[in-house]
Amino acid sequence: MRTRNPPEKRRRIFAAATADFSKHGIAGARVDRIAAEAGVSKAQMYAYYGDKFALFGAVVRAHANAIVDETPFTAEDLPGYAVALYEAARARPDVIRLLIWARLECVELPLDADGLRAKLDAIAEAQAAGTLDPAISPENILALLSTMALTWTAMGPLPTAARHDENQAALRHAVAQAFERH
Repeated sequence: MRTRNPPEKRRRIFAAATADFSKHGIAGARVDRIAAEAGVSKAQMYAYYGDKFALFGAVVRAHANAIVDETPFTAEDLPGYAVALYEAARARPDVIRLLIWARLECVELPLDADGLRAKLDAIAEAQAAGTLDPAISPENILALLSTMALTWTAMGPLPTAARHDENQAALRHAVAQAFERH
């Protein structure tokens, strides 16, 4: 039995949209299918989220932000952050697929500017303190770090490897060698 509770409807729409977008991308997702799975009308879905593109953006942003929020960042332990990001992404392949679809379909996703600025400032402070290599800009450190952490996901250039302990050790070592002052 479906509830008339608006927050519950939003949750069902969000869950159905996550599954459909993750599997089919924005072009292949169907509003009718999402609404049917959520047990709501298309009009209700549009009232809560707007059009299909707005719903896709809301789904991707929420899931991507959840991974970022769940992964504590400290510039003093970039290897640990990289491994935690790797594990968070490995635990959420649906989110990685959503991010791939967003990239493939050229969907611009606004970043959490405050969170990004805080990370970049922390990296710059660690560089000024002499613990991180100042030859690489904070922006490039964060970009490279994220790319390295996602190497073994569907977003990375290599097939997904099942040797997680080995991957973690390699990632930890590579990040330390790439960015820490020695």
